[in-house]
Amino acid sequence: MEILAAGFVYLVAAVVAVPIADRLGLGSVLGYLIAGVVIGPVLGIVGHETVELQHFAEFGVVMMLFLVGLELQPAMLWRMRTQLLGLGGLQVIGTTALIAAVALAFGLVWQAALALGMILALSSTAIVLQTLNEKGWMQTIGGKSAFSVLLTQDIAVIPMLALMPLLAVGGTHGDDHGTDAHGHAAPTAFDALPDWAQALAILAIIAAIILGGRTVMRPVFRFIAEARLREIFTAAALMLVIGIALAMNYVGLSPALGTFLAGVVLSDSEYRHELESDIEPFKGLLLGLFFITVGAGVDFGLLFSNPAGLVALAVGLMALKAAVLYGLATAFGLGGADRWLFTLGLAQAGEFAFVLFGFTLGAGVLPAELVSTMTLVVALTMLLTPLLFILHEKVLAPRSVTSADRAPDEIDEAGTVVVAGIGRVGQIITRLLITNGYKVTVLDHDPETIDNLSRIGFRAYYGDATRPDLLHSAGLETATLFIAALDDRDKQTALVRHVAHSYPDVIIHARALDRHHVYELENAGAHIAVRETFEAALSMGRDALVALGNHPFRAETARRTFRAHDHRQLDALHATWTAEGVSASYIDAMRAHSQTLFDLMKEDRLDSFDRSDHGWTPPPKGDANL
Repeated sequence: MEILAAGFVYLVAAVVAVPIADRLGLGSVLGYLIAGVVIGPVLGIVGHETVELQHFAEFGVVMMLFLVGLELQPAMLWRMRTQLLGLGGLQVIGTTALIAAVALAFGLVWQAALALGMILALSSTAIVLQTLNEKGWMQTIGGKSAFSVLLTQDIAVIPMLALMPLLAVGGTHGDDHGTDAHGHAAPTAFDALPDWAQALAILAIIAAIILGGRTVMRPVFRFIAEARLREIFTAAALMLVIGIALAMNYVGLSPALGTFLAGVVLSDSEYRHELESDIEPFKGLLLGLFFITVGAGVDFGLLFSNPAGLVALAVGLMALKAAVLYGLATAFGLGGADRWLFTLGLAQAGEFAFVLFGFTLGAGVLPAELVSTMTLVVALTMLLTPLLFILHEKVLAPRSVTSADRAPDEIDEAGTVVVAGIGRVGQIITRLLITNGYKVTVLDHDPETIDNLSRIGFRAYYGDATRPDLLHSAGLETATLFIAALDDRDKQTALVRHVAHSYPDVIIHARALDRHHVYELENAGAHIAVRETFEAALSMGRDALVALGNHPFRAETARRTFRAHDHRQLDALHATWTAEGVSASYIDAMRAHSQTLFDLMKEDRLDSFDRSDHGWTPPPKGDANL
């Protein structure tokens, strides 16, 4: 009952705090951390079981690394070698050296200073990857660079664990049996082996993971999949992850690294997506539990004994790491928002610090008092990290768009058409217009995309398309058509409103995210607003009808009927739509139009072969619009 009661408290805290934090724009990670602080140090509902629960919750990090590995094929890792060895390696070495130098200046012996530098050089894989995925930043240059550094750090845990016992300074050594990942006694048969035998055993386990994933696990998963029992496949996935974690723990290596390696081995397996879907729920729950235990484990007694000093240590640590990260970002060509995302995102200490502090305490590398203090400092840096992400998102990133190191390009030739935004929609429109002989001026704030387009002959210019001066330089006062194709919904609507007001003679076509966005854009002044996925979905629907045995003519007729009715419906519903929300009259009109569509489709099925369709007839050869 005690376990059930504690579990209920943690779940209630998560269910209440996380949605509120997400609604306020704080992100789920900060919501979990705040929930832990409230139920732990503030209200005292949980307490003594937090440390043990944290050890269990850390398995969420192990599962996360397994899922990351599933997304990375060996060929991709080879392509990332420059980032892994260069950017990641320099970050670990540079940060370790800088922190060790500061620790030496404060009177620590060199062994303890080096150990402290290595531990604090690591960042939080759990917080950073969770936030990057949550905010959609993983595919940005800054996100990819941060990810490569995190991979390097996880790999670096291996030599760190091997080096820690050699740094023991005496006086506080653990017992003769060694320690587990958290510093507790963990005697195993492996500890009795000589060093050379331990090295061979480590290599053997790593080789077994690689070879087993290639030759054993695939037939096993195939056999289980043929049984068509979803719960058994889930059990097999958990068995794989837990088994590898136990094996890596047994030889004193990072379980997260072992499962990451297994994920990479299985990344090109036909069961990759099934494994992802089975592991993902467990990973999410355990990571959330881990963040709650970090918040609940904050020692407020120690914090209140010297709040200014401990907060200063946390801020100072993050400033030291940020200085190294900013220098590396500059050296490797990261600019603007990507540089700040990389710098602020990795400035904290990571969850592996809790593991390594316990290991160093048991091995006699660091004294217990220093470990207690630095454990709290690490927790404080993790608590501050979501606030840094908010600072980046709300303040630094928007300013970096217009104040990046690269100045906006000088537009030397105006086109008949101006396209704002060269993403997946803007590129297709631009290519279609250019190949039909029209002059197109493209504006976008992604320098890499602009450079690539310029190399293949597109008239593309770097700059923020929402800036009035840049729009004027693009020649909107003489242009015939303006195409707004920005990804951001609010910026897109504001841009259309500005162009419609400032350039009333220009025809405006706009990309819309959905039906309601169409109404927003039309109210803002767009002459035509097109839903970005509508035509593609119609084409897929037509192909689906053909695949189900319908004649291609029948399928095309259904597509056209649906399209025509939807456009009529779109215009009719505009009168009942309000920006404040969906009204009752809007719902009633939707139901009426849906019934009309059913009737139209039924009519088409009855007479589609009895009447001609002039829409299939091409225009005369002499038509100038051919």
